[in-house]
Amino acid sequence: MSAALLSLLGLTRGELCALVEGWGFKPVHGGKVWRHIFLEGRTDWESIDAIPATLVDRLHQATTVGRLPITRETHSTDGFTRKYLLGLKDGHQIETVLMRYSGRVTACVSSQVGCAMGCVFCATGQMGYTRHLTTAEIVAQAWHVDQILRATAPEVPVLAEVDHDSPHHRHERLRNIVLMGMGEPLHNYDAVIKATQILREPGGLALGAKKITLSTVGVVPGIIRLADERQPIYLAVSLHAANQEQRAAIVPVAKKWPLDELMGACAYYAEKMQRRIFFEWTLIEGENDRPEDAHAVGELLQRVPGQVNLIPLNPTTGYGGQPSDNAAAKRFQSILADYGLPSTVRQRRGIDIAAGCGQLATSDDSG
Repeated sequence: MSAALLSLLGLTRGELCALVEGWGFKPVHGGKVWRHIFLEGRTDWESIDAIPATLVDRLHQATTVGRLPITRETHSTDGFTRKYLLGLKDGHQIETVLMRYSGRVTACVSSQVGCAMGCVFCATGQMGYTRHLTTAEIVAQAWHVDQILRATAPEVPVLAEVDHDSPHHRHERLRNIVLMGMGEPLHNYDAVIKATQILREPGGLALGAKKITLSTVGVVPGIIRLADERQPIYLAVSLHAANQEQRAAIVPVAKKWPLDELMGACAYYAEKMQRRIFFEWTLIEGENDRPEDAHAVGELLQRVPGQVNLIPLNPTTGYGGQPSDNAAAKRFQSILADYGLPSTVRQRRGIDIAAGCGQLATSDDSG
């Protein structure tokens, strides 16, 4: 049986250069391969300028870029959202979402096949957990969106990359990544963090650290590790309830990491990183959208600098709750303001194709 091909999307630039050097070639050729994949978005090794033919042969024999084939593509009637069902080598599938906003493009990226956290209103949680994604599979989703932008948008001029001698013209750029797709990112910590490092590398997609947001349901050891390692990406915490009993009923992982322990980890993170946390609150009619719920949130977050993202519940087949209406959302927001807490009501995108928060799954009825 032949050895599995190495996916180059899972390597940092330094690792790719070291790989090429280990094959007996100059490391500079590794940099050329890196730029070919990430800056130019190409996979045809023969067109790389001035690399040895023997290196081209080695790349063909031992590596693959690791692109993920599209199983299904769905466009929302909002005109700004596209969802992609992408195939993995082992036959599993994941979903990735492209969202256009004024002046920016965001990719919502998955970190696992399914999810072990079991949040009751989340379609991915209703699937259960299958496996972690590799670093290459996580990066491949952002690379896939970049490929879509190359194919669908006019080229726009941008500055030359730091190691280029002349300016280049590039397509509309992917500006933001949200690790809010299928799975719990902090359950797959090492692969996720390495992926964010690859996505931030200059000479490639070159995303700013402040343009990457990781969303967790409250994996306390992961939050502490993010702070201790001073990972520069932004943190979002899915809260959804402001007391332990109510939260454990919605978010089962709260039984393992209770609310007071979670808030302690958040305070530690905010202090060590000197930055605020985004707290996500899914508004469920009659469950957690009442004035007393808003007051409880205001009191809970007094010692943690944060912003609350209010997300009206998106429908899933496995949960019977209803989204809060606009009046309830505005009332909730007004009460938070009395506590000095900034908040936003999340703009709903792609609901008609099950591409909204909590809707990602891989069954045929997911969109």
